[in-house]
Amino acid sequence: MAISRYLESRKNIAGSVCGLAGLGLTFAGVAGPYWPVVVAGLYGAGALVAPPERPAPPDFPDASAQLDAVRADFEKLCGYLAEVDLPPAAAGALTELTELLGALLEPGWVTDPEDVHLLSRAVRQDVPEAVDTFVRTRWWARMTPGQEPPERHLERQLGLLREEAERVATALREAEARRQETHTRYLQDRRRP
Repeated sequence: MAISRYLESRKNIAGSVCGLAGLGLTFAGVAGPYWPVVVAGLYGAGALVAPPERPAPPDFPDASAQLDAVRADFEKLCGYLAEVDLPPAAAGALTELTELLGALLEPGWVTDPEDVHLLSRAVRQDVPEAVDTFVRTRWWARMTPGQEPPERHLERQLGLLREEAERVATALREAEARRQETHTRYLQDRRRP
């Protein structure tokens, strides 16, 4: 394996090219009786001057593979959210948010790594933390009445998360509209003589 790797390396290829040049000099009569030294020297010089091999970059999963994992986590999140008892306003905001996240997670829509990261963070961290914090705080709020109800914080958090998801959806809609307009212009231009 190491021998085949060296045979395909830049150093060997550069050395071989220079060695062939040395053979050319030998056949031209320039090297004389020292031709083996000339050929070996040129091979060595070519191998020394060749750029070093670069290690291959790490093979990270692409956006679609990452989204597959986020989709699986989204299903787990939906199972968790189905068991949580929320006030009607927060439950409605959560339903709207999860429907939007579910639509964005459909295959073929989100491809930008930044958007994948935003969806991943929303599904794996932001939504579960907001709901779990509400559930825990609601229990303590019974002990200390008179403070701002935890439902309001939850509703604001879910609203902010929905705004983030809507920005992604808006960008996708605009990109698709531009794509459609571009294709229409292309077809119109193709018709003209």
